[in-house]
Amino acid sequence: MNLHEYQAKELFRAAGMAVNPGEVADDPPGARAVAERYGGRVVVKAQVHSGGRGKAGGVRLASTAAEAEQHAAAILGMEIRGLAVERVLVSPTEDIATEAYVGVLVDREAQCPVIMVSAEGGVDIEEVAATNPEAIHKLPVDPRYGIMPHQAWTLATRLHGDAGLARQAARIISQLYDAFVGNGASMAEINPLISTAAGEVKAIDAKVSIDDNELFRRPAIAGMRDPASESAADAKARAAGLSFVKLEGSVGCCVNGAGLAMATMDLVKYYGGEPANFLDIGGSSNPDKVVAALEIITADRGVKVILFNIFGGITRCDDVARGILEAVERMDMGVPLVIRLTGTNEELAREMLADAGMAAVTSMDDVVREAVRLAGGDHVDLR
Repeated sequence: MNLHEYQAKELFRAAGMAVNPGEVADDPPGARAVAERYGGRVVVKAQVHSGGRGKAGGVRLASTAAEAEQHAAAILGMEIRGLAVERVLVSPTEDIATEAYVGVLVDREAQCPVIMVSAEGGVDIEEVAATNPEAIHKLPVDPRYGIMPHQAWTLATRLHGDAGLARQAARIISQLYDAFVGNGASMAEINPLISTAAGEVKAIDAKVSIDDNELFRRPAIAGMRDPASESAADAKARAAGLSFVKLEGSVGCCVNGAGLAMATMDLVKYYGGEPANFLDIGGSSNPDKVVAALEIITADRGVKVILFNIFGGITRCDDVARGILEAVERMDMGVPLVIRLTGTNEELAREMLADAGMAAVTSMDDVVREAVRLAGGDHVDLR
């Protein structure tokens, strides 16, 4: 679950971090009122779960409260990467001397949190990694001990040569790690972490993603979810207990199990097609999940064919077949279905589908090749 910047800053403040002030407004007069309280010179920032807000015109400087109102009117309602802006964060401007990047994320290869810092802040860290990778310094953190003071100091000296600034940066690096662990985050970053002409170091931006598996024991954070920031497909998938990621291809995939789903997507590409999504219905034997999955996939106008790939272990093939039949009866699919069912109750499932004039195969290669052919991909027959 992603947090808005103003929400992430609340977590950072709770960890004791030096964060610049700011207030949220959902209309232009509200933005003007906030700007007046801060003396007029403010930055108006779109609150939307997307990077590149500045490049899209979602971050604007104002010299007066009236100008802040104008900027808010321009930003509110605009779309950034398909997401509508419904609120803005208004913060006083800062006298910026330097900008740096500090982030913590889970490194699944190292199986531990990794802290990354770079003196090149204020730009996408991916851009720095591509153009100047030696500017990024990484520290794997042993979760048994957390970040040690000398480690935070070493990272901070990569950002500042001045001892006073480095001392403040080291404290913020430690606090960021504490906020990361304490809130069940999968990623937390400050970009930029600034130093001012007056010698202060503070976070003027914040980005946090919470591990969904942590939310059940963190109801206060779960309550920060913004349903309006999710696509209709994402919201429906979450409500149905489905794992779903939208992609840009034409082969809609409905699979049980994350590993099989990844293998299916790989095979689609191997045979010349492009997957339209990752969708894992999990190990449930609930036909309603299948219906919900099909509703999500068919809502994507880029989908030309729907590929079912079910290995029945915990999931019963006859329940999946029942869900397919219910969905076909309820919905106008508009695209062909190709189905592979193998495992628990597969014979019963194939009989149910055959009675409705539908067929299912047991070969994964065959079903993927047929899906790619129907989607109009470059069919590659490697037999």
